[in-house]
Amino acid sequence: MSQNKITIVITSYKSEEKILSCLESIDHQYKVIVIENSANEDFKNKIEKKYTNVECLVAGENLGYAKGNNLGLSKVKTKYSLILNPDAILEKETIKNFLITADKIKNFAIIAPAIQESNLETGIKSITEVDSVKGFAMFFNLDEFRNIGFFDKNFFIYLEEIDLCRRLKQNNKKIFIDPSIIISHQGGSSHDDKYNFEMELSRNWHWMWSSFYFSKKYNGFIFSLITFSKKIISSLFKSFFYFITMNKPKKLIYFFRLSGLFNSIIGKSSWYRPFNNN
Repeated sequence: MSQNKITIVITSYKSEEKILSCLESIDHQYKVIVIENSANEDFKNKIEKKYTNVECLVAGENLGYAKGNNLGLSKVKTKYSLILNPDAILEKETIKNFLITADKIKNFAIIAPAIQESNLETGIKSITEVDSVKGFAMFFNLDEFRNIGFFDKNFFIYLEEIDLCRRLKQNNKKIFIDPSIIISHQGGSSHDDKYNFEMELSRNWHWMWSSFYFSKKYNGFIFSLITFSKKIISSLFKSFFYFITMNKPKKLIYFFRLSGLFNSIIGKSSWYRPFNNN
């Protein structure tokens, strides 16, 4: 039976409203594991009561996308797992089409949908092998990950899926996009709208941290430092400019960009957490 082949994993954070549309789009015959990156027990009780196919694990802290998904994947007992963002919406035939393609290819590591971001099509017209896919919807063949592992836990958010795809390709694993599989994704909106500015600050901090860490991981420290020197100068200049022009929001954004990059350069962990609470 198809419901015994796949478990869906969703990592959420302050997504109480957004995630409901995602869960509504999933056929209730399929098991869903939600990792809630907070201490919100009310959220757990609410969705488990409403959706009998959902198990919610409250992390008690903000683990981030990589660690959150790794935790969810560690609980999966099925052959396949579908990683979803809370703002992803499945079509009626989405899971069925994933399973049909899985039966055709068999030795794949990841299958991803053709619509990759903000309802824009990739232009791919048939099942195509690619080097990487977006992280909002990835169908995992778990046997292919046994000697590779899942996401690099050092990433809090951003580039963890690109890193995983690179490691898979280095180990001769196969990644595909299938245009028959449709998943809508709003993009950059997994959290509820009221948290937008705080999450924008977090996005800037973590994008810079992850970008340098990723570059250092594959290209070395010296190359990465030279490559990112323009970004350091730019962030310093813009932070100062917006300070003297008293544009506090812009000043904060560029200060956070600089802070994330600096912390990555000196080798500190990806420590920043939005809201500084659970």
